[in-house]
Amino acid sequence: MNTFGQKFKVSVFGESHGRAIGVVVDGVPAGIPLSEQDFTADILRRKSGARGTTPRIEDDKPEILSGVFGGKTTGAPLAVAFRNNNTRSSDYDIFKEKPRPGHADFAAGVKWCNFNDPRGGGHFSGRLTLPVVAAGVVAKKAIEDICINARLVEVGGVRGGEDKWKDVLDQAIKDGDSLGGIVECSIEGVPTGTGEPFFDSVESLISHAVFSIPGVRGVEFGDGFHAAAMKGSEHNDPIASETGQCLKNGAGGVNGGLANGNPIVFRVAFKPTSSIRKPQVTYDFTTGTMAELVIPGRHDVCFALRTPVVVEAMAAIVIADLVLR
Repeated sequence: MNTFGQKFKVSVFGESHGRAIGVVVDGVPAGIPLSEQDFTADILRRKSGARGTTPRIEDDKPEILSGVFGGKTTGAPLAVAFRNNNTRSSDYDIFKEKPRPGHADFAAGVKWCNFNDPRGGGHFSGRLTLPVVAAGVVAKKAIEDICINARLVEVGGVRGGEDKWKDVLDQAIKDGDSLGGIVECSIEGVPTGTGEPFFDSVESLISHAVFSIPGVRGVEFGDGFHAAAMKGSEHNDPIASETGQCLKNGAGGVNGGLANGNPIVFRVAFKPTSSIRKPQVTYDFTTGTMAELVIPGRHDVCFALRTPVVVEAMAAIVIADLVLR
């Protein structure tokens, strides 16, 4: 469904080209200082307009509808909305006849008997990551002693920084194609023992939340998939202090589903954007044959460029839910 969490509950609503999108957060502790300006820094980290991102630029101005009085959270459900103003819905008329490869157009139409809103991807759009970022801002305030940082470490198979990614981005733009990327996130200060075994393990909940981000294709913790090729003597983390600090962190800060006192480290793989300018083929429901599809509209060449703050927000939501239980 559209709600995540037990104690710190986050519900997202809206569609990409609807009147507004937003989030309702229930379980926010009372008395936290909060204003609309507090959302600015993280919203700007997600904002489009840079090279390789969509030219659709929205105001992204948050409107706090409830849950705040006198500059402090009240303990009642907190609602934050964002208006959609810069839309071009006509770009999406063709997708009911010719569903886009890699998108939810076809599956969503089947699930909801074509009553779903397909414009801009509807409820499946990356635009819905904006209210997630807003919820993340609130979550970070609720667990202010815990530090969460996410950064982009790879674009189009190239590791490094922006200078190294320029060439692959320029080539993808020239080709009318797209690129994926990898984001790494570190969480420091989580109390040892936080989490539950099995279904509510730290890794399970983080993975659950992170896989809700559109375009995620994989999540790994610590040594991740590389651990399958290691020996136990290489992967194990020697404990070096009475507080549980280890000489290395192959487990990514989690043992048995519980935080072990070391930084929780995980990486997220994002697929290349599905909507590309390069011609593709798809099934045409009007003719019953395969046909060429040229996708109109405004889309990210690499939406992974804008996702570190989204990954950070999802991590904050999970940790806030666990810590506040």
